[in-house]
Amino acid sequence: MKTKFSEIPEEYKITTLTHQNSYLVSGELKEWHGDMAEVYSTISSTENYKPTLLGTVPNLGEKEAMESLNSALDAFDKGQGLWPTMKVIDRIACMTKFVEQMKTKREEIVKLLMWEIGKNLPDSQKEFDRTVDYIYDTIEAYKQIDRDSAKFEKNDGVYAHIRRGPLGVVLCLGPYNYPLNETFSLLIPALIMGNTVIFKPAKHGVLLISPLLEAFQSSFPKGVVNIVYGRGRTLAAPIMKSGKIDVLALIGNSKSANALQSQHPKGNRLRMVLGLEAKNPAIILPDADLDLAVEECIAGTLSFNGQRCTALKVVYVHESVAEEFNRRFSYKVDQLKFGNPWEDGVKLTPLPEAEKPAYIQELIDDAKEKGATILNEKGGETTENYIYPAVLYPVNKEMRVYQEEQFGPVIPVMSFSDIEEPLDDMAESNYGQQVSLFGKNVHTLAPLIDTLVNLVCRVNLNSSCQRGPDVYPFTGRKDSASGTLSVNDALRSFSIRTFVASKDNDYNRAILNELLDKKVSNFISTDYIL
Repeated sequence: MKTKFSEIPEEYKITTLTHQNSYLVSGELKEWHGDMAEVYSTISSTENYKPTLLGTVPNLGEKEAMESLNSALDAFDKGQGLWPTMKVIDRIACMTKFVEQMKTKREEIVKLLMWEIGKNLPDSQKEFDRTVDYIYDTIEAYKQIDRDSAKFEKNDGVYAHIRRGPLGVVLCLGPYNYPLNETFSLLIPALIMGNTVIFKPAKHGVLLISPLLEAFQSSFPKGVVNIVYGRGRTLAAPIMKSGKIDVLALIGNSKSANALQSQHPKGNRLRMVLGLEAKNPAIILPDADLDLAVEECIAGTLSFNGQRCTALKVVYVHESVAEEFNRRFSYKVDQLKFGNPWEDGVKLTPLPEAEKPAYIQELIDDAKEKGATILNEKGGETTENYIYPAVLYPVNKEMRVYQEEQFGPVIPVMSFSDIEEPLDDMAESNYGQQVSLFGKNVHTLAPLIDTLVNLVCRVNLNSSCQRGPDVYPFTGRKDSASGTLSVNDALRSFSIRTFVASKDNDYNRAILNELLDKKVSNFISTDYIL
């Protein structure tokens, strides 16, 4: 898409490049004088299309990777470090300090979200605000966990004081499509539970972390948060091979997760918190409200251009309503406005990956060769940084668009006569995150729901697949996830139940009472956090 610099609203123009020439390790923003990687946006600032240079980031090597690992290990200090032994109320104070500083960077981060990954203005603002809310919700959830633990239990003559403790050192790798929100859904609970963290931002959405580096540095003790830049293979591989990582926290691709996991020499001790790919289907039954189904499937397939693990990536329509659904759906797709992220009413925006339009075109060509048709008039129209969504029908299992997670603007539609067809496909699939089910007859829906909950982890009734609200569990079966993310579940995923036990006798009771009275232990405490 061609844009004149003069047409860009003043507040969204890139007038100063972001040269991130430091990285955070051992509580210090260390200057980097080596190789730098240029960061480009596929959004053009000139009338003749040309990617826009946004800035540069360090291209760190193995030496810096191991430096960050040693920093995190020193901060954890075999469980003796300041952070893992700190009182809960004090860790909460550090997190509160961080989020208060983060809120001052909203405008800067929203602007970078638009330019770096092409997310439209309302969604970029929503991502920032939702992340801030997530941090506050996490703090409140942690307080509740601590309140529930502020007691002693007694069973069979043994007292126990049970709390949740940190796991150790976490390697955190976030995704490009939600480089703030989903990354922080790993980072924040890992930190607040007392773990130390090495964090490498995603390739796209890397500069928007820069405004937060000083907040991380000033809010947390030395070495608790370490932020490194560079290629995943160069940085993550040696860190994993060391065998000193306790948790791999990754949102991305299962191939990457499997490769990193296999490099850890002690796989049995490695905890994994993974949000991976999915091929979420929509199933539209004969009695579905088609207007509702069309609206929800538009949102499900094309919010942020379908670049979401929770996107609807294949649509099954009963043959009795397929023609009518396809007609309405294709029309609605063609009504969606394409433009730059800051333009009013824009639903489709430039793709952050320069190679993505060509990949989507490959999927379209393959489907057409094998019998599919593009149903919508604009489908497949290509610009330098976009390819307009194509509605493909009829799709079969031989097509790449059925087999691969497209993660972009192309929509495969399949018709079915027997509900066992989509159910069999879901059972055979490598993925099992969510499904959208459209219909209203409870006698039809009930057995379907009872089956679907055993194939996926969330059944969305007459609505598109989604992650939120963040208090609900977010996970998946098979290759779609490991561990559960939500405000409460994430705190548990990044911690382990640990406790102090003592036999009930006068000697031990006196010691426990003295520990409580003198408040000399941060672990043994019945203080109630309001």
